[in-house]
Amino acid sequence: MTYDGTDRPVAPVALDTLPDGAHARLVTVSGGPGLRSRLAAMGLRTGVAIRVVHNGGRGPFVVAAGEARIVLGRGMARKVLVVPNGSGEA
Repeated sequence: MTYDGTDRPVAPVALDTLPDGAHARLVTVSGGPGLRSRLAAMGLRTGVAIRVVHNGGRGPFVVAAGEARIVLGRGMARKVLVVPNGSGEA
């Protein structure tokens, strides 16, 4: 469980549920070691601030992590758990 600025617990949600422009922080990946390793190699590690660039419901899912743009399949995005925030830190 993660906490927001007011010390209230915030439950993680799947990355694929966030709309375009949403900001979040990666909490965990609910996949096996191969998926976790692959995402880490792309820069998606625990604690990383990300922004949803494109989630049109179909096609690839695009996120920004720092200066990088990362394209994920929908199945991968569903396994990435994040805590949404409105701070704009991605």
